[in-house]
Amino acid sequence: MGLPEIAKLGHIALVTSDMEKSLRFFKEVIGLEVTEEVAGTVYLRAWGDFEHHTLSLTPGSEGYVDHIAWKAKRAEDVDGFAELLTKAGTEVTWVEAGEEAGQGRAIRFKLPTQHSFEIYFDMEKPLADKDRRSVLKNQRYQSWRKGVSPRRIDHVNIATSMDISDLYQYLSEQLGFNLREYVSNDDGSVVAAWLSVTNLVHDIALTPRPQEKTPNRLHHISYWLDDAGDLLRAADILSEEGIQFIGPGKHGISQAMYIYVIDPGSGCRVELFTGGYLIFEPDWEPVEWSMEERAIGNTYWGDTVQDKEANYQTIKA
Repeated sequence: MGLPEIAKLGHIALVTSDMEKSLRFFKEVIGLEVTEEVAGTVYLRAWGDFEHHTLSLTPGSEGYVDHIAWKAKRAEDVDGFAELLTKAGTEVTWVEAGEEAGQGRAIRFKLPTQHSFEIYFDMEKPLADKDRRSVLKNQRYQSWRKGVSPRRIDHVNIATSMDISDLYQYLSEQLGFNLREYVSNDDGSVVAAWLSVTNLVHDIALTPRPQEKTPNRLHHISYWLDDAGDLLRAADILSEEGIQFIGPGKHGISQAMYIYVIDPGSGCRVELFTGGYLIFEPDWEPVEWSMEERAIGNTYWGDTVQDKEANYQTIKA
């Protein structure tokens, strides 16, 4: 058997200090659909997500990310990663089937930055109930039923006060992520990175935050909108709700358009994301950006991320 592989980003397990605010934000404003509630945890997904959930909300004393989950390509890859990571010196714990609603047996472990990752394969793909179900057999829910209504989960961006080069190497060497774009220092070291296991420009991004008190922070989670018109519609919806946001704008890195908004319950930043490009070349050469070029990489045009970044705190992951 070859090396184990990750297929895609699965879900984010979010703990919130104000469940009522978070649930309203993700259900009514963002427009995610509730799959089910089990033991106080609410499981949600977008109308185009097939698996049981891409986000879970659990009440707690503060907002933080419990874990970030990735789906393996094959069932045997879960055991494969457990063996590979253990041999590399990473402590691995098992999560038995059913401990997380809808999910089969999985492993959890921590990155060198102490971000908690999960790898699973088996996950239920329940149909929507009849009142919310699409007539299209190739999607779960009716689209545009409420709120912003993103199609699917897209990526996650983690932040750390540690050296990004070490984290990038771990994701590449231990988990098989491919470097797609990066920002380099004068000495050539990687200081910010965008990596993927799919054809997306990034399934995960790594953001340096040297000022943070802990190395395991979440910069944002991201949900995908079909086009720029959907993004402008999202801006209207957020404005009607009286919710402040950054954007719309366009990144140079990834070439995608964005809006950033904060969940008022957990403090989690959510990126609404569209555009960009896909990578099909097997011999892709990672795109390098210098520190001098980073400003245009972050904001090609539009509402400038850098100008408002200081107002947006990260949460622990």
